[in-house]
Amino acid sequence: MKIKYPEALKPNNCIGVTAPSSGVESSLHILVEEAKLQVEKNGFKVLIGETVLTQHKGRSASIEKRVAELMDFLQNDCINAIIPPWGGNFAMEILPFIDWNKLKEMNPKWILGYSDISTLNFAYTTITGHASAHGVNFTELSAPEWDELSSKWIDVLSSNENEEITQYSSEKYQSCWGKVFSNPATGFYFDSQTEWKTLYNEDEVIFSGRLIGGCVNTLQVLVGTPFDNVNNFVNQYCHEEGVIWYLETADMDSAKIYRALWQMQQNNWFSNIKGVLFGRAGGYKDMGDFTLTDALKNVFKVFNIPIILNADVGHVPPQNILVNGSYATVKYSKGKGSISMKYI
Repeated sequence: MKIKYPEALKPNNCIGVTAPSSGVESSLHILVEEAKLQVEKNGFKVLIGETVLTQHKGRSASIEKRVAELMDFLQNDCINAIIPPWGGNFAMEILPFIDWNKLKEMNPKWILGYSDISTLNFAYTTITGHASAHGVNFTELSAPEWDELSSKWIDVLSSNENEEITQYSSEKYQSCWGKVFSNPATGFYFDSQTEWKTLYNEDEVIFSGRLIGGCVNTLQVLVGTPFDNVNNFVNQYCHEEGVIWYLETADMDSAKIYRALWQMQQNNWFSNIKGVLFGRAGGYKDMGDFTLTDALKNVFKVFNIPIILNADVGHVPPQNILVNGSYATVKYSKGKGSISMKYI
């Protein structure tokens, strides 16, 4: 079977903002307002959903309202892409109430986001075979000037089927969110030199396969549920090319990461794996002398595949925009890397 890609984003198209997980509390509405202005300055229309500016008990709205608005946006021909404000904790609640059969029959539409939005995007792609995008959330577009990697969301969502787009590793990354929280809507504060690494210290590696992945914290919740369609997805869409898993974490220590990845491995998620892109781990700490390296080796050593660490993925910005389902080639050489995606 063939991955279906959404229609390429065009100037004057409409970006729909809905909150399938957490909404934005009133003190941070400036992030939504400024992001709307910046996206409009870049030539797009923006429609802010009712769920975005409300928040109660860790959720933007009731399950019913979140599902209704999401399905409405997905079916609305006047909305060309969906970018949630940010992640949260409870996106998994909406999955049982989404009409997946209807989505399979509809034309695909871009959904872009990360953190708990991984829960939605991962299920959306693995269940329907429709591509989705892992990258900046809407509130992160509130910066008066977008960094090079974040700004790539337009290029990625504007590419047509059969086209190829290449992204590169960043020069610097942001090691702490403190300045961002103190100075909302001013952008990221890059203070540390980026250096991709390999788990086994190779000078150069190259590998190809179809991209799939997201935030380990939230993907772990899906293992073994009715929304775990990984094995079918791999068999149907990745049989020939194999899979590149991109993974990232937030506030997980080495033991928690190991347990989560072990659970995925035991459920055969990593069949036909060709390589791993592991993002900079946000809020990470070792568990005694058990390190992240130990965790990754314990899980992936049986596969004999290249594994890249400190990639530009996830909660430690900036990050590359990765398309679930796309055919990608990852190249690494002495601390730097590139990701070329083909929409085939």
